Amino acid sequence: MTDDVFKALADPTRRTILDELAERDGQSLFEICVRLTNRHGIGLSRQAISQHLAVLETAGLVRTRREGRYKFHDLNTEPLERIVTRWLEPRAPENTP
Repeated sequence: MTDDVFKALADPTRRTILDELAERDGQSLFEICVRLTNRHGIGLSRQAISQHLAVLETAGLVRTRREGRYKFHDLNTEPLERIVTRWLEPRAPENTP
């Protein structure tokens, strides 16, 4: 799963999508597209943004939920927390004779 997270984070558009979800969770695809266009000048098609969201969802960085015919996207920071604790967690000192 860690490889999927790094792959997802490698793309600047996906990082911008995560920034937008961090600022305002629970956005629809339409809302994300509008915010990317208006705030960041990213003029990708809805299909392209949807594909980016699919990569983020595969990596576990985005969760989706349906309400009626609408699909909402929420940021999930758990995969990032696992990466951070992997390398930044304090380690026990090694025993040296």
